[in-house]
Amino acid sequence: MKRPLVKVTATDYHTAGEPFRIVSVGLPDIAGATVLDKRAGASSNQKLEQIRKLLVNEPRGHADMYGGFIVEPNDDGADFGVLFWHGDGYSTACGHGTIALGAWAVDTGLVAAEPNGETAVTIDVPSGRVQALVTQENGITTKISFRNVFSHAIAEAVPVALDDGRTVLVDIGYGGANYASIEASKLGLSVEPKHLDELIRIGRQIKWKLNETPESNSQVDERLNGIYGTIIFDEVNSTDSELHQRNVTIYADGRVDRSPCGSGTASRIAQLAHSGKLTKSMTLIHDSIIGTRFLGRIEEAQTHGQSSGVIPVITGSAFHVANVEFLLFENDELDTGFSLR
Repeated sequence: MKRPLVKVTATDYHTAGEPFRIVSVGLPDIAGATVLDKRAGASSNQKLEQIRKLLVNEPRGHADMYGGFIVEPNDDGADFGVLFWHGDGYSTACGHGTIALGAWAVDTGLVAAEPNGETAVTIDVPSGRVQALVTQENGITTKISFRNVFSHAIAEAVPVALDDGRTVLVDIGYGGANYASIEASKLGLSVEPKHLDELIRIGRQIKWKLNETPESNSQVDERLNGIYGTIIFDEVNSTDSELHQRNVTIYADGRVDRSPCGSGTASRIAQLAHSGKLTKSMTLIHDSIIGTRFLGRIEEAQTHGQSSGVIPVITGSAFHVANVEFLLFENDELDTGFSLR
């Protein structure tokens, strides 16, 4: 058999149903002093883009595939860095990926774990420094919490004119990336798989209509700007101690998150804290469109410059599902693959 043009070894996890494909060896050199710098140049690195496309496209991936390339941290204060990728490029944040990376770091021994307690895995991501807090009992991981960067509300009741003539009002928040949020009932929908095509259509539309507005360009570093996704949610229940919502996040260019979305949950926590609907003594029960769950809480309130916000912590679980070697041969007419959506 001929030698392949490309051979990539990956480790696959899922977090609440959302895939996360990890590549830690065999990557080309990626220019940049920080992880954010590396992200800025990643799309122009031809070898890296060949690997990303190979892993994300069919037949080796799918339209909503997600993953990360392990890179050097910004400094020795973190265990490693990561470039998050998906079908349209590279994101600034990924909470479900951070949870998966916590599991991977402990499973592989990259970070020595406390078998009866909590182990902090510190990761540099494009939006800053985050932690995956891995809890084990008798050497078995029972939960993983994601401590995010400073997250805050940006704007409320921002009008968006839809193509069907309706104008809807959305809230915008930051949780490592900028998200627009709207209750599904305001669109005449509910967060159920039977409505997925329409949820994708409207979520994608809202994202692009907002992407160049002042509200989408509120971050000091312009590389963190733009609307990354639209969170469409249902109100499920509320008590003095819990707020229960179900959501689907349509991210990038019409991609669908199967999990409740980690950085999106952080954005929701910041928005709900700003509106007074979620307090430090409460838990956000955040379900996904497939019924999986994250639990979110406010660890502390903070103020950065003119912005008041929170440090959110989101708890879930991740599971190792595969170790895979992907190959590309010279005579493969599909090259790095294709996408039907």
